[in-house]
Amino acid sequence: MAFADEITVEALEADPYPIYARLRREAPVAWVPAANVWFVTRWADVEFVSKNTKLFAAEVPTSPVDRTMGSPTILTCDGPAHGELRRGFDTKYKPRAVAEYIDDLAQPIIAAHLDRIASKGSAELMSEYFEPASSVATARSLGFGEADPETLLRWFHGLSIGAANYENDPKKQAIAAKASAEIDAAILPVFERIERKPDGSALSHMLHDGMEPGQTRSREFLLPSIKVALLGGMQEPGHGAGSVLVGLLTHPEQLREVQADLDGWLPKAVDEGIRWVAPIGTQMRQTTEPVTLGGVTIPADSPVASVLSSASRDESRYADPDAFDIRRGSTGHAAYGFGSHFCAGRWFAQRLMPLLLRPLLERLPDLKLVPGKEPEFRGWEFRAPTALHVTFTPN
Repeated sequence: MAFADEITVEALEADPYPIYARLRREAPVAWVPAANVWFVTRWADVEFVSKNTKLFAAEVPTSPVDRTMGSPTILTCDGPAHGELRRGFDTKYKPRAVAEYIDDLAQPIIAAHLDRIASKGSAELMSEYFEPASSVATARSLGFGEADPETLLRWFHGLSIGAANYENDPKKQAIAAKASAEIDAAILPVFERIERKPDGSALSHMLHDGMEPGQTRSREFLLPSIKVALLGGMQEPGHGAGSVLVGLLTHPEQLREVQADLDGWLPKAVDEGIRWVAPIGTQMRQTTEPVTLGGVTIPADSPVASVLSSASRDESRYADPDAFDIRRGSTGHAAYGFGSHFCAGRWFAQRLMPLLLRPLLERLPDLKLVPGKEPEFRGWEFRAPTALHVTFTPN
């Protein structure tokens, strides 16, 4: 039996990185029956698959993203539909646009969540800080200003279960369907308000930009991509920042270096953290014809997982790739993907992660992990610490 045939979803969820390392060595392009998809695991092949839309289409009928969110989504379509969806996102999430509003949007949210824990002396930072602060900031940038953190996190966890459900487990899909239906109901009044009166939110730009006066894009066309944005916008910055902090807390000498020069080292720590543990694991594609890659022929109309998290630990590109090392050279990473489907929210996430981390490190300079409650990571399509228990001097 080939190694890929032995891979289980549970093993991937527990820790995919040893599995990816063996696949890179022995079978860099391999059909993984447990996930119902071809895995492509080496950097060069991942980049090739992600950028080559002629051979690898974004539209994948078996995609768990489409099954959960609906279709088309900004992730799972090409051509004019993708261009139209992307334009709506880009207006709000291009670097210059993000720079103009993110501090005013995010800093009060972050400060409020930090205030809630700073006087306690201990906290579980994923559920008490990173996830709620990230989800509220993302939702407000989109136009969901009224949604509370508990609702947002319920949506997030439901959508993430569905979007990672490669094995098509009906119990998981039922959880995702419930979250998706809640979002459908909650967004109706938001649509009605913004259709009448544009407000500068991402959702408003998606509805109105490039349309004739009095016209908007259809709700049905936009809704699947809004769900994708809710999921990705909560996943990348909140979970990415949590992984960065785990890297720092488990490497005290690197933490001290960052704290001594936040301007110089924090951006490097963020990039290294999301290389080390990519918050989002794959870009999904489907072959348009038989393709030979890595010495293996993938049949036409086959689903392919371009494994970004594996590419970011490729030994051919990184020395000691499993180590967290902020002093690593500027080799880049694959966490935001490649090609025309490069993460639309990359600049928002890239700015939000330091905004989450900096006040935490400044206000709670003696942060330490709780002995016996060391952080554990879980997930392969979406990976993050399951909890992050810390102590500090109350203030």
